[in-house]
Amino acid sequence: MQLHCPETSPTSLGNTEPGNLTPEFLSSLRETYQMNGPDRACHNAVTASPTNTLALNRGLLRGDDSHFSHRVYTKGILDQKHSGRCWIFAGLNVMRPQVIRDHNMESFEFSATYLQFWDKLEKANLYFESVIELRDAQFMDRDWEIVHKAAMEDGGWWNYLAALVAKYGVVPLSAMPETHASSNTATLNEILGRLLRSRAANLIAQHNNGATPDDLRTSKNNILTEVYRILVIHLGEPPVSFDWRFTTRTSENSTSEPASEPATDLHSAANKLLTPTEHHTPRSFYQKYVARPLSEYVCLYSDPSNQPNRHYRFDRARNMIGEPCMNFVNITSEDMKRIAISSITANESLWFAVNMNFDQSLELGLMKHRLFDYESLFGIDLTLTKADRTRFHSGASGHAMSLIGVDLDPDAKPLKWLVENSWGDDKGNKGLWTLHDDWFDEHVYTIISHRSHVPEEILKHFDQEPITLPAWYPGARACQLNP
Repeated sequence: MQLHCPETSPTSLGNTEPGNLTPEFLSSLRETYQMNGPDRACHNAVTASPTNTLALNRGLLRGDDSHFSHRVYTKGILDQKHSGRCWIFAGLNVMRPQVIRDHNMESFEFSATYLQFWDKLEKANLYFESVIELRDAQFMDRDWEIVHKAAMEDGGWWNYLAALVAKYGVVPLSAMPETHASSNTATLNEILGRLLRSRAANLIAQHNNGATPDDLRTSKNNILTEVYRILVIHLGEPPVSFDWRFTTRTSENSTSEPASEPATDLHSAANKLLTPTEHHTPRSFYQKYVARPLSEYVCLYSDPSNQPNRHYRFDRARNMIGEPCMNFVNITSEDMKRIAISSITANESLWFAVNMNFDQSLELGLMKHRLFDYESLFGIDLTLTKADRTRFHSGASGHAMSLIGVDLDPDAKPLKWLVENSWGDDKGNKGLWTLHDDWFDEHVYTIISHRSHVPEEILKHFDQEPITLPAWYPGARACQLNP
């Protein structure tokens, strides 16, 4: 039930609305609470030091080594900086180890800016198409609100990445480097947001004056030339074709054990070879160096507030006209972990999405359930199930990363997982996080796996007609958390 404001505004002393904090109740609060010794010590501590420093459960740090029984070899930590491009970086981090391994490269990095450019242009087009779709809606309509709230945000899902790569291909970093605006998107997003809303108002005015949808689309295409210009100024123009060569390791010194660190002599000049120059388009580059279609990957979700083994979709969770919205089969956390183990032991990393707002340390690179023991510090019970965190809008996917390792016990049960983040190598454990298995149960919501690692009894659920969850469902908003 929604609480409504009364029609009149009585003074606080004469307020008779049920639920009002009465003077008598406020007086009783003061009378019944007296700060005791433990509370005074706690007060002195938290008013002088960061609460998380005091609440850190140091007992959980004992025996936390950095060893993993299975690890996908990759090289170099990427940094999305002050942008919400985690989903792009996570997707590129899934493809990058394969490129390095299959082509014997010493190192490699895709251009995130290239995909970012096309994502923003596609989102602008989708925004205007949504305005045309909702042209008769009231401005307080909930779909209208969602469309305009997300007019030009950075966030995205795996399906956004898959659609972009299928249409535009990929390029190496050298073909379209980072710019200040690509790494610091707040001002660019503000400018684009203002431009989009200004032109949307013009479209609605044209509609009110009798313009047809075809007329509005003609105007939309003219507006997109403005969007393209702003994007080129900030990010550079995406290459149509480019020349490419790379440094490779000599075959006799290359390692066939991705889980191991490369020998130090691989970094010496004598063991590096420069390949002949190749000429590529973004699509031909993808076809040669990645090859595996991203359409072969499926999205699996673990949300106990919804039925397991059912097919769902998030409404309006896409970045491109003509592409499906983000859709998934809801499974248990245990099923999700079995699929993740199958992938990692096959030397394939996974895109996955989590809630980073609970029990993770930016300084330690650690994700552990009850890592911060507020309950002991304050003497309170903060129990809330994963399902209830969804229901009370406290738990949802907000950040995407790459899962690159697992540590299995002798019974093949996971103890902890290795995470490659995109927050630079000055955060976490040199850019890596250790994710303990109990944290996986509580705060991992999504994994993207190749179909070959997913049991048939789970894959068959994708044949169901998906149940549509509204765009305002907790977690439906795209991943974009930045540090």
